[in-house]
Amino acid sequence: MATYFDPTSWSPLRAVDLGKRFFDQSWLEQWASFTTAWVDPVADLGAGAVTALMPDVLMTVLSEGILSRFGGQEVSATLLGHDLHATLQVLKVRRRGAHFQTKTVLSRMRWDDHPIESVTVIAHGVRLIPGVPTKVRTQQLDLDGTVTTEALVGWLNTQPLDWELRVDAESGLIKATHRRRLITALVDAEVHDNLLTVEIRRANWLGIRVPLRMLTAPEVLVESLPNNARIAHASREGDLVRFQVELPQITGSFDLAQIRSAIVTGTTLIIF
Repeated sequence: MATYFDPTSWSPLRAVDLGKRFFDQSWLEQWASFTTAWVDPVADLGAGAVTALMPDVLMTVLSEGILSRFGGQEVSATLLGHDLHATLQVLKVRRRGAHFQTKTVLSRMRWDDHPIESVTVIAHGVRLIPGVPTKVRTQQLDLDGTVTTEALVGWLNTQPLDWELRVDAESGLIKATHRRRLITALVDAEVHDNLLTVEIRRANWLGIRVPLRMLTAPEVLVESLPNNARIAHASREGDLVRFQVELPQITGSFDLAQIRSAIVTGTTLIIF
C-alpha cells in the first residue's frame, strides 16, 4: 500500500541520472539549474525514458521548493483567478500509478477575502504536462475543512436570500429573519450530498410564538455550484461548520519562471 512521503526525503532525479553534483549544490543552485533546462529544451525532447520521467522531476523540485520556502509560513497564490492567502502546514506527494496524489493542509486561510479556519486538500490523479506554459490536471479534489459559523453567515448574507441571518449568541444556532413577512426563526442546518436540510428549533411571527407542528422544515437541493462542486457533508459543531466538498477535474497552467521567482522571493504563486 502506498503511503505519503515527504518530498524533501525523496527524489527521482537519480532515476534520470542527472548526476550527483545536483545533490551537492544548495537548493537554490539546483533550482536555477533545473529551471534553465525546463523552459526551453523540454519541449524538444524526444520520446524515451527521460521524457517519461520529466513529470517526476517537475513534481519533486516544485514540492521541495514550495515546502522549503513556505512551510509553516504564509503563502499567497492566485489560483484560476481567485486570491488565496494561508499558512502552509503540510505538503506531501505520492505516486499512484501513472499519476500523483498530493495532500495539502492550510490554516488561517482567506479565499477571495472569505476566512476559512483550516482545509485539507487531497488532489487525485494529478498530472504535470511539461511545456511553456506547464499544465497541471487533477481528476478530483477532496476538500475537508472548517469555517466559523459567523464567517459562513456573513457570506450567506451577501447572497440574494429572502432571509437575513445572524448567529444567536446563547445557543450558537442561526437566527433567520424574513425580510418581508416579519417571521423570525431559530434554526440549525446540515447538508448531505448537496441536499440542505433545515431544522426549525423556534419560530415567532410579530413576537408571537408559532407552534412547530404548524411549520414545515424545508429541504433544498443545492445546485449550480461553481466548478460542478458537490457538498458531500456540512454540519455545525459549536461555533464551527465542518464541510467536505468534492470538485471534479480541474486544469490549470503555470509559468515555471514565475513560480521559480515567487519561491525565491517569497511572492505570489500564480496558476491560471
